[in-house]
Amino acid sequence: MQTLRRRLTAIVTDEGDTDPCGCTTAFDGETLQVDASACEETGQLSTSADCRETVVDALTDRDAAVVSVQTAGVERLYESDGVGLLVAAGRFVEAVRHRDERLAKRTARDPLAGAREATGRADAVSDIAAETGLAEAAANATEYESMLAPRVGLTISDWLVDTSPPPDGKLTDVKELSTGDTARLYDTNDTGRYVLAPLGQRLDDADAALLARAYEQLATGLIDGGSRAPRRALRHVIAEGSDDTTPSQTIEHLVRILTRHTRGCGLLSALFADPELSDVFVTAPAHENQLRVTVGDRTMPTNVRLTDRGVEAFAARYRRESGRGFSRADPTLDAATTINGRRVRVAGVTEPVSDGIAFAFRAHDRDAWTLPALLANQTLTADAGAVLSLAVERGAAVLVAGPRGAGKTTLLSALLPELPPTVRTIVIEDAPELPVSQLQAHGRDVQALRAASEAGDLSATEAVRTALRLGDGALVIGEIRGEEAQSLYEAMRVGANSEAVLGTVHGDGADAVYDRVVTDLGVSPTSFGVTDLIVTLERTAAGTRRVSTIEEVPDGQSDGFARLFDRSTGALRSTGRLDRGNATLVETLCRPEETYAEVRQALTDRSEKLNDFVRTDRTALDAVTARRQSRS
Repeated sequence: MQTLRRRLTAIVTDEGDTDPCGCTTAFDGETLQVDASACEETGQLSTSADCRETVVDALTDRDAAVVSVQTAGVERLYESDGVGLLVAAGRFVEAVRHRDERLAKRTARDPLAGAREATGRADAVSDIAAETGLAEAAANATEYESMLAPRVGLTISDWLVDTSPPPDGKLTDVKELSTGDTARLYDTNDTGRYVLAPLGQRLDDADAALLARAYEQLATGLIDGGSRAPRRALRHVIAEGSDDTTPSQTIEHLVRILTRHTRGCGLLSALFADPELSDVFVTAPAHENQLRVTVGDRTMPTNVRLTDRGVEAFAARYRRESGRGFSRADPTLDAATTINGRRVRVAGVTEPVSDGIAFAFRAHDRDAWTLPALLANQTLTADAGAVLSLAVERGAAVLVAGPRGAGKTTLLSALLPELPPTVRTIVIEDAPELPVSQLQAHGRDVQALRAASEAGDLSATEAVRTALRLGDGALVIGEIRGEEAQSLYEAMRVGANSEAVLGTVHGDGADAVYDRVVTDLGVSPTSFGVTDLIVTLERTAAGTRRVSTIEEVPDGQSDGFARLFDRSTGALRSTGRLDRGNATLVETLCRPEETYAEVRQALTDRSEKLNDFVRTDRTALDAVTARRQSRS
């Protein structure tokens, strides 16, 4: 509903619902939709007084939580304090117009100037400014550039980007990503901020409009044909124009953008183009929360949000790709995908366990982790790495424990190359995270089994039993968390598996792991006693992932664990149990006719080798597998 003033303007100009600036307005729930396609100022509220006047006039009738301005294939979304100022200005204009028409018009075009004049008066106008909220909304604002800084997105996109840098930020790094996007890292007063400048952020109106028309061709099915459809759609809309002069370089640029938002993963592909970025978190409700990312050891907010339409699209996509239900009846999702060449695990939740749909995306590095690489980033020491390397090589049962995000899967991945090259390895996972294909490419005999909880899938227990029938060798379980633990430990107890058994489990230390496996998962204490080592990782307050303890189960006991390494002095150090000659593990690792002292010397030699690999920067998988081949 328009105000009387706007209706009179429309009659005089004979432009229907079009305001003098060219914008038209309409409400959609709590959102004021502004169509600026006929506006010379393109609906820029921070710079155009005419456009501000159009929006404020619309807000004299009713409030809005969001103002969405669309023009030439671009959407600008105004929220929070900026919309609060415009809404307050609308209330003030409606209330003060009969007293002071001049001030009402001034406030509609320039709310900050109108607020300053109104609050400086000594009559009823000042009271009206306070009652309508205009005085408060304008109290700490000095200019429109930051007050009315919108989140910007292409209309073809499910993403919105805040284009303004953090006001308290200090730029510390600029990354030109392989995808053509730019990432800027800022130090702020709290957690820092990751600011993405994506492809398409600075498109001119003509190119943005081309994208919008090409997207419509795809959305309506007029153009189809898989991966090449975006290119054909763009060529089609260009050919429809009267002047086909779009440079080929521009077309290629637009094809990349259109493909990203129709056939790809949107801005996830830009984020995961940063090799230092490992996690992306979408928190419900998605449209209200910025994405957060983990870069190195820091988790911080970004300038990017996923729309409700976008989060629903991701839910449908991963529901389809995983073949699993993701709904109120089955409100959790565990899937895997590939984004920008990186393997990414996708965890999701939805109602009723969450207030809407939320996702956590975790990337696994293109190159598999190795023990020398973990030494290089100080996850563990060479002495500790030597113990783990020899234990895995000689068939020990090793559990890697810790809370979520501590690096359990990373360490488990690094242990796999330590298996002898001739050993057949069966890997059981519900979502692929371990470097199976990389190890196969290096000549290793690794067989992956997919275990899932959906009806008709191979259960984790069935997967363990199947693995034991697929050939004698090492057994690796991505995460031990259900009834499969009983089958696994029974097989270990009776010697059904001759090589190493490796897996991860949630728990903070050996005592917690014992409670988890025996009390919660129903493994008998006798069976648990075949465990040789429990390696616990932690994540520090600064975000660093590191090994905190390595504990053994002496003489097959199921409790009374003995620490071989811990951080009681701050750094990861040996407790002296190995040096004193009373470590059960060393006796377990002794080959026939090999003495305790000889095993200790083997550990020393391996520690020196690991240090040498770090010193000479040979931490990649190919170098480590070559070392293992030379030992076989």
